[in-house]
Amino acid sequence: MGRRTIAAKRRSASVLKPVRLLCSVAVLALLTPGCAALGGLGGTPQLDTYELTAPTPDSGRRRGGVQVLIAEPSALKALDGQNIVIKTSPGSIQYLKGAQWADRLPKVVQARLAESFQLSGRFGGVGMPGEGLAIDYQVIVDVRAFEVQVVGGQEQAYVSLYVRVLNDRNGTVRASRTFEATSMVSGTGNDSYVNALDRAFGEAAVAIVDWAAQTI
Repeated sequence: MGRRTIAAKRRSASVLKPVRLLCSVAVLALLTPGCAALGGLGGTPQLDTYELTAPTPDSGRRRGGVQVLIAEPSALKALDGQNIVIKTSPGSIQYLKGAQWADRLPKVVQARLAESFQLSGRFGGVGMPGEGLAIDYQVIVDVRAFEVQVVGGQEQAYVSLYVRVLNDRNGTVRASRTFEATSMVSGTGNDSYVNALDRAFGEAAVAIVDWAAQTI
């Protein structure tokens, strides 16, 4: 179970203060009727927009000569957008009403995972594509689950990330592993759901950084 207490951030001057963004036509189509039920000026729907936080892993042996690229994660279509997924049964996908991620989920995961790698201080350089690093290894992630599960009246966040470490110099996979984390939803409302997802992601991210540092 996830034990981290880092709160998920919304785009605003303070943590957990809502940012109201107008729904685009595309987002409105995906989130109807939840988005439409909120209302705004002149009946215009509004969404609360959330980010994840980047956990700071424990320090360890530094690989000062190693440069690491965090590639953009892959994901199925249901997870490759701004919608926050709620699963009430194994074959049912719904979206959290009135809420969205600040960007496509894979981009948010990529940015915060890269930040955690940087905060660890265990690598000579960490970056994302286009930043001009001479790469030694790539960290490639497949987002397999990033959802709040509702089972038997219990609500918990569940994150599953399949990670590969690729030697960029010869194209071989050095190691691969699935990282899973859960965190119970405490309280009600969108903040509680997103905070639980943030805690689960934080637990998985710390484990990924530690594993990668030992693998490379």
